[in-house]
Amino acid sequence: MNVKEFERLLTTAEVAKIVQVSPSTLCRWRQQGVGPRVTWLSRSIPRYAATDVEKWLQKAAA
Repeated sequence: MNVKEFERLLTTAEVAKIVQVSPSTLCRWRQQGVGPRVTWLSRSIPRYAATDVEKWLQKAAA
């Protein structure tokens, strides 16, 4: 498998900037299960697939 085949994973700060909220708001949404789908690389490293963020934004806008 080639590294280019993997989708880029976004940090909490990057997603917060995209959706124009604070990282703490995104963290709260994550805890409540209402934000974009999250992938945990470890207990303290959440990441977001760009396509998941896009799908979540489209659903929220509908």
